[in-house]
Amino acid sequence: MAKVSSAWRQSRWKRAQVRIIAGAGWPVVEGLGGTYSWRVTGAEHLEAVSAGGLAPIHAFWHGRVLAATLFFRDRGIVVITSENFDGEWIARIIGKFGYGTARGSSSRGGVKALVQMRRELKEGRAVAFTLDGPRGPARIAQPGAAWLAGATGHPILPFHIEADRAWTVQSWDRHQIPKPGAMLSVAIGEPIYVADTDEATVEAARVQIEQRLQSLEASLG
Repeated sequence: MAKVSSAWRQSRWKRAQVRIIAGAGWPVVEGLGGTYSWRVTGAEHLEAVSAGGLAPIHAFWHGRVLAATLFFRDRGIVVITSENFDGEWIARIIGKFGYGTARGSSSRGGVKALVQMRRELKEGRAVAFTLDGPRGPARIAQPGAAWLAGATGHPILPFHIEADRAWTVQSWDRHQIPKPGAMLSVAIGEPIYVADTDEATVEAARVQIEQRLQSLEASLG
């Protein structure tokens, strides 16, 4: 499957497209980010996790990737990006904002990516999940973050971001692109600890995370 997902690398034009998209995308995102204002609630939860010496597993909805990239930039957080064409230019752009990448997805290379993220946590680096990515269904949490928390003892730290003025992309995740000059409100929830990796425990944690994110989103609505 990995060979299929990286077949685009055999095309010189596709490789050129990656360079063009990444080269143009980074300054656009950087420029937009420079116009935003931020309002944060729940910062004490992030501070408490950091003070406890455990790197967090950040968890949020796919539709807030742009805002999250800007808010948590330059902290060395590791995120999963697919090994396909889109994943490559995305990895290059977020790398400019100080993120590391674990290559894979829920459909291809997922186990490999989770193994890498487990290693990153052990070495003290925070990681992040778009819980309903990469293809949805929107607002339905997948179990990867819950499993990783159970396997490592590191807490899941859910958060949601909402802009007061934004464009909404007509995509499965209804991706939000804050307009220039927007105020972005960030709500960080209490950490969630998962006791084990058995199926019942992971499923219960998955549901809890999903509900916590729904609550955070509602608090900013």
